[in-house]
Amino acid sequence: MLDKGKSQVRLTSHTGDVETAVRGLGWEWCVEDGCANYVPGEAVVLTEKEAEALLEAADTLYGMMVQAVPENLPDEFLKILGIPENLWELLRQSWNDDRHWHLYGRFDLAQTPDGPKLLEFNADTATSIPETAVVQWASLAAAGKNDANQYSGLYEALVEQLKSWRMLNDDLAPALLVTYLGASAEDQANCAVIAQAASEAGFDAHLCPIEDVSISTEGAEKGVWAQVGAEQWRQFPFLFKLLPWEQIAWEEPELLKSLTYLASMRNVIIANPAYTLLFQSKGMLAWLWKAYPYHPLLLETDLEPLNCKYIRKPYFGREGQSVEVVDKVRITKVEGEYDKQQQVYQRWCDLPEDSNGYQYQAGVFWAGEGCAIGFRREKGIITNLSQFVPHLVE
Repeated sequence: MLDKGKSQVRLTSHTGDVETAVRGLGWEWCVEDGCANYVPGEAVVLTEKEAEALLEAADTLYGMMVQAVPENLPDEFLKILGIPENLWELLRQSWNDDRHWHLYGRFDLAQTPDGPKLLEFNADTATSIPETAVVQWASLAAAGKNDANQYSGLYEALVEQLKSWRMLNDDLAPALLVTYLGASAEDQANCAVIAQAASEAGFDAHLCPIEDVSISTEGAEKGVWAQVGAEQWRQFPFLFKLLPWEQIAWEEPELLKSLTYLASMRNVIIANPAYTLLFQSKGMLAWLWKAYPYHPLLLETDLEPLNCKYIRKPYFGREGQSVEVVDKVRITKVEGEYDKQQQVYQRWCDLPEDSNGYQYQAGVFWAGEGCAIGFRREKGIITNLSQFVPHLVE
């Protein structure tokens, strides 16, 4: 029997050769590793009302976050959210200039009997783009369900967001450099979708590892450069980086200094902008609870331990690392490299569960608006290695 306090997940059989379907649709370049965690045998079934509630939650939560940011971004606020001080200048610059455009992010939500609840917002470098935008969509064809309804409009929303970003900065040549850590095939696949959407949005987009980028702050060579051919280099006024802002601030301070200078000179504009780290910080979860206490979309969150079952999260943890579940005593601890970061304490929330004990977390992409839904499932804490499951809307 399932716990009465948990929502029950409805599943349907959903089989087929997804990889062949993706390749047949002309997206073979994004699935070299993109299907590795895909679950071809099942799909989550949502009602129209449930799906709409998830997308509306993303829209409402994004508006709440923007409204909760205090005017002029005072130092004390940035300290509470754990923003590295060497990022403050670029963060304030990007927040106060509407040309710095937030392209997309992913809200991780729990579906509960009381409606969706915010777990966290991956505002800066959210992944699962190929799975959500391409793979689950192709799964309909693979399963022979071409007429089925699915909320997987991430790719189209990205094209529109990129068009807006280009038009807001029409004083700059529309050349976009899309960068990722070269050792990560997953990041490359995510960036490949961004680059394809950018091309459709009117950019001349070039995809390359961040390690191959050259940045200069001097003379005629001032700018961001990448090699686009044999002995051929090009300057790029637009830069997309799938490298976390806090990692740049902590580990590459000279790079951050150069980017801050180039951005101030309108030599380059960067997405996602530096201010997205405000939303990325788990400290924002505690700030939101104080701004909107007992809001139906929020879980109680504080900077001190709670007097209830809670999950302890590092401010800038990733991939489920270094989280701890406590109910008077430790229940679960996921090992990781983020133990020494600032921590927040969020009231525990049961995820929906199926009859086999898998728990399901909804990933709802925001790209100007809520636009796509995907699910991760695990018997325990959700991580980047958890299985991706498509959905159908009835």
